[in-house]
Amino acid sequence: MELVTPGIGLIFWQTVVFLIVFLILAVFVWKPIAGALKARESQIDDALKAADLAKEEMEQIKSDNEYLLLEARAERDKILKEATDTAIQIKEQAKSETSAIAEKLIAEAKASIETEKRAALAEVKNLVAGLSVEIAEKLLREKLSDDKSQKALIDKFLKEVKVN
Repeated sequence: MELVTPGIGLIFWQTVVFLIVFLILAVFVWKPIAGALKARESQIDDALKAADLAKEEMEQIKSDNEYLLLEARAERDKILKEATDTAIQIKEQAKSETSAIAEKLIAEAKASIETEKRAALAEVKNLVAGLSVEIAEKLLREKLSDDKSQKALIDKFLKEVKVN
């Protein structure tokens, strides 16, 4: 029964030992533990503040990146529009130059054709004139008494003449 109801002496000595251990712990252990807890608490607070600051910086960087992305898209659209406009301008310029060159070539071809036509007509005229003179010369050399013999002679000469 002594364990269930301890004696006064046991309670006294247990209380004295408890107070001594409590004083030793309070003097030597409690202050370093409390200091370590406070240091740990301040480190955690600093880490939380740094995390909040990093979060704000990340949000700022994200908004900057979105702004830069929008700027880049606008610049890309501007460059594409300029390139398209330049391509259309070059295409139109090439069309006008091609039209001018084609018109020039057509005019030169028409002039060349006209020159060749005139030369061919002059040659035909010269040939006709030469044939006429030749026929007239042959007619004059022969003695012609009637229309029938003249007509037969002209047909004969025409058959003899070689047209180039």
